[in-house]
Amino acid sequence: MEAFTFYMLIGAALFGLGCLGVLLRRDAIVLFMCIELMLNGANLSLVAISREFGSIDGQVYVFFIMAIAAAEAA
Repeated sequence: MEAFTFYMLIGAALFGLGCLGVLLRRDAIVLFMCIELMLNGANLSLVAISREFGSIDGQVYVFFIMAIAAAEAA
């Protein structure tokens, strides 16, 4: 399996698990952890796409997503 496909599948799995947790759980701490999982899945996918196409745009978006995740954690 190609590395790009592998990273995209892992990113989709992380995002899917986060979505499932948000929909099924009502505890605030678990909800925030599931949102973090969703953000990490999106970050992984953006970095994989950025690396595959040789563009830096995806990595710039990841930087902003990480800033939002840090603000959420604080």
